[in-house]
Formats: sequence, C-alpha cells, structure tokens
Amino acid sequence: MPIYENVEESNQKVLKDLKHHNIFVVYFILIAIVLGIVIASGIMFYINHKNSNVIQSGVFIKGINISGLTKEEAIDVVSTEITNQMHDHIELTYKNYNYYVEIEQIEAKFDIEGAVNYAYSIAKTGNFFSDLKQYISILMTNINIEPILVYNDEALTSYLETIEANLPDQLQQYGYYIEDDELIITNGVNGVGIKINELKPMILETIQDISYARSYIQIPTYTKYPDPIDVDLIHQDVYKEVKDAYFTTDPYAVFADVIGIDFDIDKTKEIINNNPKAEEYTIKLDYTRPNVTVNDLGKEAFPDLLASFSTKYATSNLDRTTNLKLAASKINGTVIMPGEIFSYNKVVGKRTIAAGYKEAAIYQDGGVTNGLGGGICQISSTLYNAVIQANMEIESRRNHMFVPSYADAGKDATVVWGSTDFKFKNRREYPIKIEASVSGGITKVNIYGLLTDDEYDIFIDTRTVKSTSTTLVVESYRAYRRNGEIIKRDKLYTDTYKKH
Repeated sequence: MPIYENVEESNQKVLKDLKHHNIFVVYFILIAIVLGIVIASGIMFYINHKNSNVIQSGVFIKGINISGLTKEEAIDVVSTEITNQMHDHIELTYKNYNYYVEIEQIEAKFDIEGAVNYAYSIAKTGNFFSDLKQYISILMTNINIEPILVYNDEALTSYLETIEANLPDQLQQYGYYIEDDELIITNGVNGVGIKINELKPMILETIQDISYARSYIQIPTYTKYPDPIDVDLIHQDVYKEVKDAYFTTDPYAVFADVIGIDFDIDKTKEIINNNPKAEEYTIKLDYTRPNVTVNDLGKEAFPDLLASFSTKYATSNLDRTTNLKLAASKINGTVIMPGEIFSYNKVVGKRTIAAGYKEAAIYQDGGVTNGLGGGICQISSTLYNAVIQANMEIESRRNHMFVPSYADAGKDATVVWGSTDFKFKNRREYPIKIEASVSGGITKVNIYGLLTDDEYDIFIDTRTVKSTSTTLVVESYRAYRRNGEIIKRDKLYTDTYKKH
C-alpha cells in the first residue's frame, strides 16, 4: 500500500510539472511573437523612414517641432518662428548710458539649412543597427538641435571699438602743444576700456538664446592707464633747426621755412618729477626766427587751388563762433610737406579757458552737453572733406556718436583732446598750404598746391547701409570723377550713429 501511494504521488507530481512547463512554453512563445511583432514593426517603420522624404518624429530645432516635415517645410517653419521670436537689437549698458548692437549690422543669423539637413539625415546615413538604435532612441526621448550662429566678426569688433571710443571716462594719453612761446605738456588721465573678448561671447550667447532672457548686457570694462610722459620723445618731435623758406620753378619745388625750436630737456624732466600728478606743465621754448617764411613767398609758391569745402554755422551762438574762429586761426597758413603728417590736436592745441575757448554744445558721454571748445569739430569736419578732395591719405579719423547738424553722415570727423585725433598725410609730390576762415555763417577750408596732369574731381560719396529707430549705419567712399563720370571708388569707413 505505501508503495502504491508513492507511485501515485510521483505521477501527480510529473503531471503537475508538465503542466507548468507547458504554460512556460506558451508564455515564451507569446513573448517571442510580441517581440517579433515589435521588431518587425520597428524595422518596417525604420525602412519607411529611411526611404521617406520627411524628418522622423521627435526632432526639434531650437525647441520647434519639425517632425514629419520635408526639408523645405522645416526650413520655412524654423525661419519664420525664429524671425518672430528674435529681437532686432541687443542693448548694452554702461552706467546710465545705452548702446545698441543691431542684429543685421553684424550680419548675425542661424544656419537653419545646415540644422535641417542634419535633422533630415538622422537615422538615415549609418548601418542598419546604428540607424535603428538612433531611430528608436529619438522616438522615446526626442532630440533638440541647436543651429550654428554665424556673424560678421569684423563688423562686431569695429562697432564695439566705436562704442569704446565714445564711452564716458575716456582714457587720455599725455599730450603736448605749443601756445605762443611755451610748450604745454598735459598729463594723462586713467580711463576705461571694453573687455571686447569678454563682451563678444556675452552678445553671441544672448543672440543664441532667441528668447533674450537678459533684457540688456552690462558692458564689462577695465581700467586703462596712460603712458608715462616721454620728454625725450617730445623733444625729438618739437626740436627744429631754423631754415629760410624758398621755392624753385624749374623744377617746381617749395621749401618751407622752419622756426628753430628748442627747450631744456633736463629742466623739463625735473619739473615733471617734482610734481608727477600735475594736470599740465608749462615749459619755456627758445625760438630762432627765419628771415624768410612761406607766407613771404606769396601765391607763386602755391599756385593752384586743390580743394575747397565749406559748412554753415549759426552766427547767433557767439561762444561757439569764438571757438570756431580760434580753431580755424590755428590751422590757417599751415604748410604740410610731402610725406608729412598733420595732427589736428597738435596744431590746434588743448581747448582751455586760457587759450580763449568758450563753453558750447558738444557730444559727450552718449549725449549732448556743454563743454569747453564746443564746435571745433566743425572745423575738423570741414577740413576732412577738403583733404579728401585734395587726395590726402587719412591716418586717423572717427565719426561722432550722433550725426552733426553741419555735416552729412559719413562726412564728419570728431576730435577729443588726448583721445581722438584727426590726422592725414600729404601723399602728393609737392607741399600744400591750408587756408581756413570763419565768417558770416560760413566756415571754409581751401587747400593750395600744384595741380598735376592726373588730377580727378574727388569727393566723399556715401550710402545708407541700415536705418532703424535707434541706429544709422553709413558707408563712405572716396569717389574719383573725371568729365562728369565717376571712374572709381575707394572705401573709407563704415560709420554707426546713434539716433537722438
């Protein structure tokens, strides 16, 4: 009996195990079938995707869903959306002053076509397994593509340098000029500069974030220190041996007079060392006068009018008129020899009360205010147009922050003592002479010299590149005209102005 019971129990156990095994097999078969269906479906969807002309599901560009779109549709959708979201400018601030970087001005744009091409290629360019893996992964988790931002680095750098040149708290290098029989040496003043290599990424990052989370960017600055006064270098520039003026007619040549100038180097160094933080130093000059000057030579030495340019001023503003007359008198009669560089600041000198200058409107710190010597930029701007006509080579010139009332955009030249100068070189074969006058509401600059056979009628030609509610961008060219026809144009500058 016990044996029977054991056999019976054994049979029941075998039947039970067989039942469990059959259930497991059924489950395994069902799972395999499901997996097969899933894999087959994935393969089918992948094959359809690989052969389709649309972008797979789960793909975004800058958060914009482009799933199921063709390349052309995706480019159109993304371009429209980004255009709608992007601002047309970025605001930069320094203290209480605002400056604007125009997106079009620096030619900033996203490479949308490149991003769409990449999106279209997803899960289509690898082998079967890698493509399938990528296809399924993106279906499950999505992918957001950031298009490459392209821009004109030269334009951005140039504009930031322009902003730097117009910031308040400007660096002033030491300078010097001659006033009557005295050499005036002015000490330098610390200023601020823009950390351009730090600001650029901040601007680009803000553009990259088309939502512009930051409404403005604080301009990062650093302290700029002036060079120490170099008395030996000043002496090298100031010292001259006396020479009489003369000219010859065959061949034509003019030799300008030179006033002998000298000063005591050691005494000057001692004066500066005894008071190194003084605003300026007055040094007595020793003059030796020539017996014959260029003015004594008369018109025969400068027989031809090479250029003439005039601008208008308001005679009712007496203080500003005084400044105009003082600046014009400084450059009037100046002779520039071939290869010689004319510096407006050195010739005109520092604008001081002692020199007779008055308070008048100037552009400063991003706006209009009263300042000593206000108005003399009209003389430098008038001179700029005349020297372009005379085919001089411009060495240094900057535009104003705003378009001045007396000159068109692209035809002005601002000057600031110690920081911004207007310089040009006489690149003609013969010397030139400047005549400047201020009278009856007209400032006028004439340049005399010798005309040659290859002369052109030269003038500044401008064109507006961009005009918005805040900014005006103008390109200027030196245009060469002969017989009423413009022969060629040489690029001068790209100027950016802030609108009032």
